[in-house]
Amino acid sequence: MNHPAENNTLETTYQPERVESTWYRYWTEHNLFRAEVNPNRPPFCIVMPPPNVTGSLHMGHALDNTLQDILTRWRRMQGFAALWLPGTDHAGIATQARVEEQLAAEGLSRFDLGREKFLERVWAWKEKYGNQITNQLRLLGSSCDWSRERFTMDEGCSEAVQEVFVRLYERGLIYRGNRIINWCSKCRTTISDIEVEHVDREGKLWHIKYPVADSDDFVVVATTRPETMLGDTGVAVHPDDQRYRHLVGKTVRLPLMNREIPVVADPGVEKEFGTGAVKVTPAHDPLDFEIGQRHQLEQVVVIGLDARMTEQAGQYEGLDRYEARRRILADLAEQGLLLQVQEHQHVVGQCYRCETVIEPLLSKQWFVKMQPLADPAIAAVEEGRIRFVPERFTRVYLNWLENIRDWCISRQLWWGHRIPVWYCESCGEVICQREEPTSCPNCPESRPVQDPDVLDTWFSSALWPFSTLGWPRSTEELNYFYPTSVLVTGRDIIFFWVARMIFSGLAFMEEVPFREVLIHGLILDAQGRKMSKSLGNGVDPIEVIERYGADTLRFMLITGTTPGNDVRFQLEKLDQTRNFANKIWNAARFVLLNLADFTPDEEEETAVIERESLELADRWILSRTNTMVRIITGRLETYDIGEAARELYEFIWNEFCDWYIELAKPALYGKDPERRRAVQTVLHIVLAKILKLLHPFMPFITEEVYHKLPGRQESLMVSQWPVWQRRLEQPETESTMNLLMELTRAVRNLRAEIKLPPGKAAPILFFTDESTVAATLQRHEQFFRTLAGVERQEVWGSEQERPRQALTAVVGSVEVYLPLAGLLDVDREIKRLEKEIAAVEADLKRTEGKLGNAAFLAKAPLSVVEQEERKRQELIGKREALRSRMDALAG
Repeated sequence: MNHPAENNTLETTYQPERVESTWYRYWTEHNLFRAEVNPNRPPFCIVMPPPNVTGSLHMGHALDNTLQDILTRWRRMQGFAALWLPGTDHAGIATQARVEEQLAAEGLSRFDLGREKFLERVWAWKEKYGNQITNQLRLLGSSCDWSRERFTMDEGCSEAVQEVFVRLYERGLIYRGNRIINWCSKCRTTISDIEVEHVDREGKLWHIKYPVADSDDFVVVATTRPETMLGDTGVAVHPDDQRYRHLVGKTVRLPLMNREIPVVADPGVEKEFGTGAVKVTPAHDPLDFEIGQRHQLEQVVVIGLDARMTEQAGQYEGLDRYEARRRILADLAEQGLLLQVQEHQHVVGQCYRCETVIEPLLSKQWFVKMQPLADPAIAAVEEGRIRFVPERFTRVYLNWLENIRDWCISRQLWWGHRIPVWYCESCGEVICQREEPTSCPNCPESRPVQDPDVLDTWFSSALWPFSTLGWPRSTEELNYFYPTSVLVTGRDIIFFWVARMIFSGLAFMEEVPFREVLIHGLILDAQGRKMSKSLGNGVDPIEVIERYGADTLRFMLITGTTPGNDVRFQLEKLDQTRNFANKIWNAARFVLLNLADFTPDEEEETAVIERESLELADRWILSRTNTMVRIITGRLETYDIGEAARELYEFIWNEFCDWYIELAKPALYGKDPERRRAVQTVLHIVLAKILKLLHPFMPFITEEVYHKLPGRQESLMVSQWPVWQRRLEQPETESTMNLLMELTRAVRNLRAEIKLPPGKAAPILFFTDESTVAATLQRHEQFFRTLAGVERQEVWGSEQERPRQALTAVVGSVEVYLPLAGLLDVDREIKRLEKEIAAVEADLKRTEGKLGNAAFLAKAPLSVVEQEERKRQELIGKREALRSRMDALAG
């Protein structure tokens, strides 16, 4: 297979923009993302949560798709037929709004064009702008099978939507009725629950007197929306509320409207809210609607689709809802019925797109009966056929389904899947079928008219796991890849999308749509706030990719994350991850330069691995690499992807780069050709495995380096994932190496205490009574010469006399001594330390004076006091360390 790597050397500096564009083009040109039905391979399938066709990539998308790509690339390397199926959502409201904005700039509206011409304009817009987000996903490195890309309004998905609607209608699970919906008066349509943003707002709680009929008594109700009182048809109290038991069954006079309404007892009332008596407006509140249903209360609509008061509002007809509120309050005050006004913070629903306050409104819409569909979806999770990761989200899912309400699926839009229902204008016949009827079955001369509404966008995305694979046709892809393997999605759409896919899959495929659901958190800003346009705190991932590279962004987003938990975006983490990429690049460059004369031999590699004559460091890095294969594979299998990334980072940076490469240098630069060949072989084996383990996380840089390795021809992304081998696990070797590494760190720390220059060698004395440890130290003297600047070392038993002037450390059973004679002027160092101790004690005295000052403690903020206490502890620790060093120098 031809590939872009023409030689075995890397450029001096890593240039992600060149590497990433080159390799993504190579992968796509060679169809390496393509997944085929293959009975000889196990299937693995992820369907991409379809981003809105109007959207652009944000950090949430970047995290979500990086997780999916990691899992797909890993399974592909494991030999699965791995399909990551991409697609986009038609985004009914948002897309229609974009085109209407264009028309408005031309002085037109959709009604000027008519439905057919308007839809032509929308399709044209989609063709021109709809690929923006999928092109951005390519920049991220997404290894989707783009040849199978779907759109929620393509021909196949549209057929699936129509089929599902008709079948549900025929089963009596879809009906048309009057119920409370979310109405946006600006978008002029119903919107789904997920499209309602709930925001905290400062408001007021108005207490209004409702006179009891034929009495001087009155009931006080509290409301945040006095304009809806014009539609009150009852007052409700809790059945157990002793304050109002005597009023149940009586009537009160509705202020301003001159009509009597009943007082009813209902368990839906919260006794603690307001006065405990609530106004019941069945046409303008979901809870009131249910109370009204239970008590057969009239439904009076007083706010219309334009957010103005209706004819039913009497003298307030035609007023905007907020102007009506002002007048109603003035009139109530004038009549002495406005008792009290309280400041009140409450949650207000607003449209996610235009931020208009949502009006809960009684409207005739199409609904899906949810209970018959919810019960099997609950059972599927309770029985373990679907598993949530982390498990705590199982309860969130079940709570929603156990309290589910019927789903409003109609939208007053032109862009979307039109409802397949027709009405006969002559006899009123309702016809629901797959094909457009040419006539009414009752009135042959009458041509039925189709319902003008379209379906909720979530109706089509609920079918995504099977409609994208060809349903309602029985395709080989559907039979092979369904149910899909895992769904990866954010914690904010468990109810709206995940649950709907589950009950849809069970209803039409008689099987769950996926086996597992991996829930990730949200990307927050550095202050822990949700990123949003209104706050202006979003970070454009494309700008990050242009500056740092996609690998850096991907690895930064993943490292340290845990399933279900939110992630704070911090720019300094990007710098750390870029440094990691540069570390990999420089280490690989060093290895490749030292493999210039190396030709790999598979049989030789096997023999080298099993050769007992390998030195400790070689056996250790082979064992540690094998251990990492087991650890990383296990982490991915349990979806602990963030921890897998962290462990890879630590292993590559610390163990491979900082330890093994340094220990390999004497052999690489030495005169023993057999030893050099053995180390070259180990480096070749280990670097190849590291690149494979890291590839799902950082696909671009790993592919570039992999192709520079001698003897590599295939793409890394289709190479074999490493397999853990028990024979390579050497716990004793790792334990011995860990001891030597700890001792090396101890020696380095001792040298740093006296600021000994790196080039100045120093003697080291080890004291231990363990013969095996002593033998290890004597056998690996070169280890300390190479990595700790040791001039000579001596190993003694504990009975031997210790040097008087020396710095010391203890590691396990070994005492480490760095003799100071000849390394520094002891008297001069003692005088310097005395001055430093005096300065520390002066700082400590000032700090303790503050903390002992009652006035300071009374006035200073808690954070300042805590900061001073931390400073005190740090100064005490520093003083003790300096005194310890003085004692060592004094002998």
